[in-house]
Parts: sequence; structure tokens; C-alpha cells
Amino acid sequence: MYFFASVGGTENILIFIMAYDRYVAICDPLHYQNILSRKHCILLASATWAVGFLNSLVFTIQASHMSFCQSRTIHQFFCDAKAIINISCAGSAEFYIVVYLEFLILVFFPVMFNFTSYIKIIWVILQIKSKDGRMKAFSTCSSHLSMIIMYYVTGFCEFMMPISDYSNVLEQVFTVLYSVVTPMINPLIYSLRNKDVKSALLRLLGANLNVQKRLS
Repeated sequence: MYFFASVGGTENILIFIMAYDRYVAICDPLHYQNILSRKHCILLASATWAVGFLNSLVFTIQASHMSFCQSRTIHQFFCDAKAIINISCAGSAEFYIVVYLEFLILVFFPVMFNFTSYIKIIWVILQIKSKDGRMKAFSTCSSHLSMIIMYYVTGFCEFMMPISDYSNVLEQVFTVLYSVVTPMINPLIYSLRNKDVKSALLRLLGANLNVQKRLS
């Protein structure tokens, strides 16, 4: 649970920092090298991991004070907050406070910043007169925006899902999507901006189509 929460918290902060990187690159490009210098990037990366591990420490310590009167088996792939609360019978009030604070600091504020920053980014892109310039600016943030949508939509679906006959199964599906599938396809999403990767992917698809035509 400690490592799952630490990686999850670090991911939320990292998404927030990446949105800030896109914001500076498009809205304030002349000061990009000064604002996001190598020194500042190292400090941001160190602070991201430090906050993630510190948050997970508080989260795990509070969870260890909870009591489980009935089953100790969680119906989930990971020992996350919702799975722990579902089987607890005492000590969950303090744990709720920690979860709400974590949601406010690591989820709500980053999501609001991402939302407002992309509104500003889209506004700046629309002001660019050159079509090529607009396409280049949009390609700078399209991969990150795609990742944000996949990560937060699947995460919110898992945590905000109402109780039903199929909620346990659906929660497990959405958990796998936001914690396993999304990180796995992130390298593919970001590498699609690379021309060599695009050409290799097109060659692979072309080869598969030729094989299928020969077989048919």
C-alpha cells in the first residue's frame, strides 16, 4: 500500500508539472530556458518524489490505525483507499480526513491547474496566424492532454462509482486501466511525435496488412 500510494501521488504531481512545462513552452517561450532550467528540473523531480513518499507515509500510518472486524480480504487488485474503507469498521473517520486532504492537494488542485492552463494554451494557439505554427504548438501538448484524459477519467470512474451488483468488477477494471494500462501506453503516446517511430509503426501496419491479404 505504501508503494502504491507513493507512486500514485508522484504521478499526480508529475502530471501537474508537465502541464506547467507545456504552459511555459507555449505561453512564455522566451523565458522557457530560465524558468525550466536543468537545475529547476532536478529540484522539481526531487520535490515530486519527496512529496509522494511523504504523503504515502502519512496515508499508510493512518491506515494502520484502522480496525477490520470482519473480512481482511479486499476485493481489489491493489490496497487502495476505497478498498480499505469498504472492509473497515473503526478508525475510518480520521482516515477519511487524510483521504480528503490528499484528494484536495494531489488531485483537485492539479486538475484545476491543468484545466485552466490548457484553456490558456488553447487560447494562445488559436491566436497563431500560421497553420503550421498552430499544428506545431498543438502537437507539443496533444500527447500530454491525451494522457491526462485517460488517467483522470478512468481514475474518477473507479473512485466515484456508485455501489451496484457489478461495482466490484467494474472497479477492478477501471483500476487496471488507470494504474497499469495508462502507464504502459504512455511511452507509445509520447513517442508517436517522433518521425522515426511513426514510420516504423506505419511499416509494421503495412506489413501486417500485406500478410493478411496473402493469407486471404
